[in-house]
Amino acid sequence: MDQHSAALERAHRRTLDWLSSLEHRPVPPQASIDEVTQALGTALPEEGSDAADVVDLLAEACDRGLTAMPSGRFFGFVIGGTHPAALATDWLVSAWDQNCGLRRLTPAHSAVEDVTSAWLLDLLGLPPDSAVGFVTGATMANFTGLGAGRDAVLRRAGWDVAEHGLTGGPRVRVLVGAERHDTVDLALRYLGLGSPEPIPTDDQGRLRPDALQSALSGVGEAPTIVVLQAGNVHSGGFDPFTEAIAVAHAHDAWVHVDGAFGLWAAASPSYRSLVTGCEQADSWTTDAHKTLNVPYDSGLVIVRDRAALRAAMGMHGAYLIHDELGDPLDKVPELSRRGRAFPVWAVLRSLGRSGVAELVDRLCRHASAFAAGLEDITGAEVVNDVEFTQVCATFGTDERTEEVVRRMLADGSAWMSGSTWRGRSVLRISVSNWSTDGDDVARALTALRAAAAG
Repeated sequence: MDQHSAALERAHRRTLDWLSSLEHRPVPPQASIDEVTQALGTALPEEGSDAADVVDLLAEACDRGLTAMPSGRFFGFVIGGTHPAALATDWLVSAWDQNCGLRRLTPAHSAVEDVTSAWLLDLLGLPPDSAVGFVTGATMANFTGLGAGRDAVLRRAGWDVAEHGLTGGPRVRVLVGAERHDTVDLALRYLGLGSPEPIPTDDQGRLRPDALQSALSGVGEAPTIVVLQAGNVHSGGFDPFTEAIAVAHAHDAWVHVDGAFGLWAAASPSYRSLVTGCEQADSWTTDAHKTLNVPYDSGLVIVRDRAALRAAMGMHGAYLIHDELGDPLDKVPELSRRGRAFPVWAVLRSLGRSGVAELVDRLCRHASAFAAGLEDITGAEVVNDVEFTQVCATFGTDERTEEVVRRMLADGSAWMSGSTWRGRSVLRISVSNWSTDGDDVARALTALRAAAAG
C-alpha cells in the first residue's frame, strides 16, 4: 500500500498541475518527438525505479509534448474533453481492475451497464429493447453494427457466414453516402465486404433518397446494407432518415446509422428534429468520447435485433461462466475489456437529462457564435449550413486558407485544423468540449482575425 499511495499521490498532483495549465498553455505541443524521447531516455535501465519517481519522470518528460486537447480551445477534431465525473470514475475503473466480459463475474459492472444502456436508449430515442455494446471507439462500433448487419442479410439470403465464411456466398451490396466518414470504409474492409457503392449527396453532404431509390431499383435482389450518417464531419449535416430508411427497408436492406457525434442531437429538444426517423434503422454507432465527453475507449454500438448481434459477436468457452441473459462479450468483438460503462454512467448521472440537453445546446451555440464571428472577418466565408457543431470556412483561395490555418497553429491560442471539402481547402472548427465557454470562443476568434489579417 505504501508504494500505491506514493505513486497515486504523485499522479494526483501531476494531474492537477496539468488540468490547471489548460487555461493558459498554448494548445499545440511545444516539444518534438525527439525532444521527448531524449527527456525520457532511450536505454532500458538495468535496475528498477521507485513507482512515484517513474510517474514524475514521465510527467516531466512529456509535459511540453502534450497537445492541450482537453482545453476549451481545442477545435481540431470531433473529440470532447473529459468531464470531471468521468475522469474521476475512470481512475476507479483502473483501480478496480475488472475484466467486464462476463455478467456474473462482475455484477457491479453488469448492473451499471444495464442501467446505462437503458438511459442511453431513452436519451437517444432508440427502441428500448435494443442491445447496447460498449466498444473501444466509433470505428469498432461501426465494425460491430455492420458485422451484425452483414450476417443478418446473408442469413436472410440462406447463407450462414458463421459456418461457411464469405467465400462462395452471395455478395453483399453496401450503399453509402458519397461523404460518409472513412472509418465506415475501414470497417467494411475489416468485414471482408470491400468497397461500398457511393450514393450522390446534396451540397451539405446529405445522402439523396432519390439517388438511393435509383441505386436500389432495377437491380436483382441481393443482400444489402445501407449506411446513413448523423453528423457530416465537415458540414454537420444529417441524412434525411425518414425517407432514406423507408426506401432501404422497401428493398429489404439493413440500415446502419453512423452517428459518432451527431446521434446526441436526439438528447436535445432543440435539435431532436435533426434525427427524425433515425429510430427506424437497424443499428447505430456513436462515441461517448465525442459529444458526451467521456474518456477514450468509450464507443457505443446499438442493434435493434439482440439475437442478430449475439449471433455475429458471441462466443462460448467451457471455462467461462455464462449467464442465461447473455453476456457483455456477446455484444462486442473482445472477450477481455475494461469497465467501459462506469464512466459513461458517471457523466449521465452527473448531468442528468436536462444537463445532457444543455451540453448539446451549448456546443451548438458556440458553433453558431463561430459562424457569426467569421462573417465579420474580411475575406472569410462560412461554406456550410451550421446546423450542429461543425463550421467550415474559407479565406479566398486555397493557398490563403491554408496560410490562415498555419498561422492559427503557430499562434497557439487555439487549435483548428485544415481540411478539404467539396474540392476546396477549408478551416474546420469542431466544437465538442464540455468546458468550452464564451471566452474560449472569443480568444479563438481574436486569433483568427489576426491570422486572416497577417
